[in-house]
Amino acid sequence: MVTPPSTSEASLGSPVAVRDTLPGDASRLVQLNNGAVPAVPEVSLDEMATLLEASSWSIVAERDGQVVGFVICFDPGVDYDSENYRYFEGRYTSHFYIDRIVIDPRYRGMKLGATLYQEVFNRAQDQGHAQVTCEVNLEPPNPASIAFHRRLGFVDIDTQATKGGSVVVQLMAAPARHV
Repeated sequence: MVTPPSTSEASLGSPVAVRDTLPGDASRLVQLNNGAVPAVPEVSLDEMATLLEASSWSIVAERDGQVVGFVICFDPGVDYDSENYRYFEGRYTSHFYIDRIVIDPRYRGMKLGATLYQEVFNRAQDQGHAQVTCEVNLEPPNPASIAFHRRLGFVDIDTQATKGGSVVVQLMAAPARHV
């Protein structure tokens, strides 16, 4: 079910609409996602469609009719083959897992990530989850994302090597009752 779009003013320019992801968004999400590699893993169109179908919830930020960012989330108890998701599944019974968030580089610094995360925290609270969980790459390094998550109240939980040791992530969590 698609929720009505909400709008928020970006720091400059036209308003940003936030809405549920639609099947027709998949190709744009692949374009955004693969433009953000190595911060997120590369995916094909089929892989993105499968990820969206398996996810519990996904939303996009849209500006002037173009998708400029997205976030994909999973509830606990989902059959999702992610080393990082499984880590949180083994430690939390009530968490809302952020698989990935991507913002078009041309729109970074306009608070779109914070806008999407506010929607994530609202959803987590509405669903009764205690924690919002995620991971951010340490290797290859993604210091801007680490700083962004810490500004939002995420704390470091653990580190984990994934993908046969080629990626090391910082596992992070924040209370769902976020301001």
